[in-house]
Amino acid sequence: MSPTALYHPRSDQAAYQLRYSWTGWPSSGTFSTQPTELIDSTKALWEADELRLLEHRWLPDKVQLLFSATPDVSPVFVAMRAKGRLDRALRQASVNETFSRKVAVRSLGDNTRRDVEAYVERQVPKQRFADERFAAKIAEFTTVNEHVDLKQPSESARGRYWYNLHLVLVVEERQRIVDCDMLRCLHDGCDRIAVKKGHAISRISVMLDHLHLALRPTIDESPLDVVSCYQNNLAYVLGQKRIWNQGYYVGTFSEYTTQAVRNVAGRERVE
Repeated sequence: MSPTALYHPRSDQAAYQLRYSWTGWPSSGTFSTQPTELIDSTKALWEADELRLLEHRWLPDKVQLLFSATPDVSPVFVAMRAKGRLDRALRQASVNETFSRKVAVRSLGDNTRRDVEAYVERQVPKQRFADERFAAKIAEFTTVNEHVDLKQPSESARGRYWYNLHLVLVVEERQRIVDCDMLRCLHDGCDRIAVKKGHAISRISVMLDHLHLALRPTIDESPLDVVSCYQNNLAYVLGQKRIWNQGYYVGTFSEYTTQAVRNVAGRERVE
């Protein structure tokens, strides 16, 4: 029997920054028209899906949309709603344009993958522990998994997904865990959870009162699913101890930043 879930995280308990770009291609060659007004008229429907449209461009060879999202939204849902809403708008407007079944979805953030991974790695030096021996011991709970390459996409029958998350869980009331066996249990538990769930973790840093993960979940999992997974499974690893604050941070990232995408879109609109 599965253990009782101790945590049921919600979007309103979170600090988050979640952005996704979606790219769709014409089913044949190029689009004969670029009815951008249909994108504008669809904004309200996407907002009802918890997707806020930030940028868009309709080119002869592709359509690109940039959304911000809530933690409840998975990359698969982004792909489904982005294409589905546009298909419907085209049909209703009697515009004879169709999309290929192949799509691309990429998670984006204010920082690049290199920035996020370096930030997680620097957690122990940043704390400046007075006792160097203790700092060296805590550093054992920071891991760089060189075999995990978050540049690589997840492939599906319908397209390619670059989906990376930076997750931060905080110990309840910022209590400090000084038991190294407990810290080791949390660290090793992250690896075991990742194997079980099909996640790829490139960086782990377990600190005294919080932990950081840089990882690639499965594309059908929302960030909220991932938070719940680690909050509950790590509590189980510690014997069903309620250890985490209800709040958390989760953010998307990739090889380049949201601003880089917005700058490109802006230049193309001006031109």
